[in-house]
Parts: sequence; C-alpha cells; structure tokens
Amino acid sequence: LNRERNSIMNENEITVLKVEPGKAPEQITIPNTLRAMQELVSGHIEIVDYQGACLVCNEEGKMLGLEPNRRVGQDVIAGIFFLANSDLEGNLCSLSPEDLIHFQQQFAQPETLTQKDVRSVFGFKFFKM
Repeated sequence: LNRERNSIMNENEITVLKVEPGKAPEQITIPNTLRAMQELVSGHIEIVDYQGACLVCNEEGKMLGLEPNRRVGQDVIAGIFFLANSDLEGNLCSLSPEDLIHFQQQFAQPETLTQKDVRSVFGFKFFKM
C-alpha cells in the first residue's frame, strides 16, 4: 500500500470527476496544478472533505452568484466542482476507479436548484436598518 501511495504522490495529471450544473458528471484528466484547478472552478478553490474524498469548488461561488449545482449534505454547491482523492500528505491525486463509479452514480441526476436554495444555506442574514 505504501509503495502504491508513494507512486501517486507526485502525479503530474490527475483523474477527477467534474460536476457541472445541469449536466451529468464527467471523468476528466487535469494538470495537477493550482492554476488548472482554479480554472476548472472559475476562481479560488475551496477543498471540502466529502465522504473520504476531496470536493473542490469555487470558495466564493455563492457570493458571486454562480449557478446552483448540487446539494451536498446540508449545503448547496454553486458553480462547477470536482472530486479528487488526496495522498497521505494532503496533496490531491486521482480518484480510484471505484470512487469514480460511486460519485458518478451519486451525482448522476442534475438537480433543479435556484438562487433561493443557495441563499437558504448561505449563512448570512441581511437586515434592513
């Protein structure tokens, strides 16, 4: 196991599951660079632990009014996100074939969400003074 883990620690490209609003998930390969990840989510990345994988999304997606994508637990992710794994040092690496299948099935059905759904989980309340 350790030898296998070491071999994936320095992947130049990683296989991830890209999830876009209104579309079925898509397995893609991206350069394993911060720039490529930021380009994929259209901004600064936020990495959230999700069922043992890493869900990578735009950290300002809700504030920027990006299109609502999927419900994830009690939250709604706005904009494109992708799922990857991480190695023992916390670096992103490819999803296993089993994880790809699992998450493809989990996110297979696009959801019909609105900005109201996003605001309901946003965590900010605005009051008129």
